Amino acid sequence: MLRKITVGELALGMHIHKFCCPKGDDPFWIAHVESVLHDPQVLERIQRSDTREVWIDTCQGKAPGSVVSAPDQDTAPTSLEQELHRARLICGRAKQAVMTMFGEAKMGRAMDMANVGLMVEEISNSILRHPHALISLSRLKNSDEYTYMHSVAVCALMVALARRMNLNEEQVRDAGVAGLMHDVGKMLMDPEILNKPGRLTDEEFMAIKAHPEAGLKILQQNHQVITAVLDVCLHHHEKFDGSGYPHGLAGEQISLMARMSAVCDVYDAVTSDRPYKKAWEAAQAIREMASWKGHFDERIFQHFVKTVGIYPVGALVRLESERLAVVMEQGEQSLLMPKVKVLMSVRTRKPIEPRVIQLGKCREADSIVRIECPGDWGLDNVNEAWTGATTH
Repeated sequence: MLRKITVGELALGMHIHKFCCPKGDDPFWIAHVESVLHDPQVLERIQRSDTREVWIDTCQGKAPGSVVSAPDQDTAPTSLEQELHRARLICGRAKQAVMTMFGEAKMGRAMDMANVGLMVEEISNSILRHPHALISLSRLKNSDEYTYMHSVAVCALMVALARRMNLNEEQVRDAGVAGLMHDVGKMLMDPEILNKPGRLTDEEFMAIKAHPEAGLKILQQNHQVITAVLDVCLHHHEKFDGSGYPHGLAGEQISLMARMSAVCDVYDAVTSDRPYKKAWEAAQAIREMASWKGHFDERIFQHFVKTVGIYPVGALVRLESERLAVVMEQGEQSLLMPKVKVLMSVRTRKPIEPRVIQLGKCREADSIVRIECPGDWGLDNVNEAWTGATTH
């Protein structure tokens, strides 16, 4: 049932139905209508705001007086299945927030960087609970939402990579903000060029290459944007060998954050469907990117491989036992021994009873032989196998 309470009574686990305030043009408020409140930073922001009352739905969330988990439990580890549900909600909220902010940038208005920080905090907490759920889910975007979900995906990848590299929490947060804002300059690019299905002309490519500097100008209008975020926006297309743009920087002339963003940006781009090309499978992307000598900082790329896995979640693999399986979790002891769900017999090309196994365990002496393409086996439902839901 619906119940009106004061924001002082609002607590984690409650389902927000409606805010009692005219905040329809603020992406933060739009993002949290009709959702369960999980994030302590979001709760704090609401309670500091001008809003005094809120409608909650006690049928879909906690009621006032219920026992509420301590805030630090919001980052307690969860299973992939548990986190995927929350990650879907976070992705939806983040996409809406990015669409709104980028729309403001296109109209020449200042963006609300407080909302950026909140979204990064939610994404960061999801990755703490499970390092692969949101990252893997954010790959499953359609071409229409690419520009916005690409920013969300790069944010998540940057956060996870920063943690893998043992950067401090302030640097992790800065990396996430940089990932979320790195492509804001594309809002000023011609959509017909951005979405062109064929090869770009030299003139069109030159126009696209202007987006880092366009993004820098947008972000410089907001004095809350820190130097690291500005730098990533400007230099995420620089290459380690000096052949990138806009300034042809090489090696450590490129900042650490920009070198990190170069890897994260490319990985999400090549694993996403675009108007001019089909997505690569995640494992294929890792293999191909490893062969691009001079493109990335090798040390950072190796950290990135450990972040997403040699066989990322969702990859289809052939096992030594002549079974096809989809990767469900990274192995605790080895990147070569993930947890997988078997789906099909290679010999008969027929489905088998799905079963999750941990490779490398004594009872499961199986191992991965190679990566497979789902299309070669007529498997259209590989994503459903690990997400537990139909994806489009």
